[in-house]
Amino acid sequence: MLYRKVGKPFLFKLDPERAHHLVIDGLHAAARVPGMTGLLRGMYGVKASRELAAERFGIRFAHPVGLAAGLDKNAKAVEGFASIGLSFLEVGTVTPKGQPGNEQPRLFRLPPDEALINRMGFNNEGADAVAERLKRLKRREVPIAVNIGKNKTTPNESAHEDYKACLRILYPYGDFFVVNISSPNTPDLRALQHGDDLKLLLAEVTGEMKAQAAKQGGLPKPVLVKIAPDMSDEQLGHTVDAIAASGVSGIIATNTTVSREGLTHARASETGGLSGSPLRSRSTEVVRAVYRQTGGKLPIIGSGGIFTAEDAYDKIRAGASLVEVYTALIYLGPGAVRDITDGLARLLRRDGFGSVTEAVGADHH
Repeated sequence: MLYRKVGKPFLFKLDPERAHHLVIDGLHAAARVPGMTGLLRGMYGVKASRELAAERFGIRFAHPVGLAAGLDKNAKAVEGFASIGLSFLEVGTVTPKGQPGNEQPRLFRLPPDEALINRMGFNNEGADAVAERLKRLKRREVPIAVNIGKNKTTPNESAHEDYKACLRILYPYGDFFVVNISSPNTPDLRALQHGDDLKLLLAEVTGEMKAQAAKQGGLPKPVLVKIAPDMSDEQLGHTVDAIAASGVSGIIATNTTVSREGLTHARASETGGLSGSPLRSRSTEVVRAVYRQTGGKLPIIGSGGIFTAEDAYDKIRAGASLVEVYTALIYLGPGAVRDITDGLARLLRRDGFGSVTEAVGADHH
């Protein structure tokens, strides 16, 4: 309520990117003030419950709702985000070398559509800076995923070298990793989702994960692949086959879309990736298709247009083990996480499920 009455009207008067930095810097600063993360937890935290807890790829999650990549690109606000009820955080996208991203303005709100368009272009401080920040974390409240990508100037035939460079630097500091080959804002990046390019990339990435595990000790950490919502059924089928055959731990479905179907706002023609409500049904369709194709054997994180418990539940029933929010936090504020988890618990009970894990893929049975 506080966010909707005070925070949102103030932030929505600012340029979207300025508001974004204000929130990240604010959460970063809050974590340095004694007692502040405890206060945030009191206001927004989610109580642990057996029915919502899940274990996937060897990691335990207190509930299914985490943070999608793109909001905390440089891992500046990890402690702040971990205090508002999220069960895991995806930081990044991180590239080997820092880069400024695309020219501003590059982030646009479409309020009547409950959507955002961004063409940020993997702006980040680089793998070394992010590794240093994660290394300095005093406490890890929740699992942290590191989303990795290639630098804009790296040609696709050398892309695997960039992903491996990120892993070499960041491997000790992530609980799991996400290979981003699906942002529409880096030229030709989406071409890496197909054919031999994809097979080579995933072979190199899984090889590097094994090499790092041998060096650091322990089993290789999980690595997932984030895919786009804009593939044809045939392309999606081939991509999922290649991902499943590569031995990675799971798929994130989906990244932002280049579709502009059904938008009403004047900014609808801006180039970039669209997130928020208009992506909801397509991302759920992709989750459903991936689950069906893999027989439910490859864990899926559903991402795209989740604003309510029903939105999250639809993705879980379609086959997602976990879900991620981003745009909902901009429009609804931090209270959205507790609203979604509380609602999920009610929906599970209504349908006779003892745990969220039982509901995964229920639409297929």
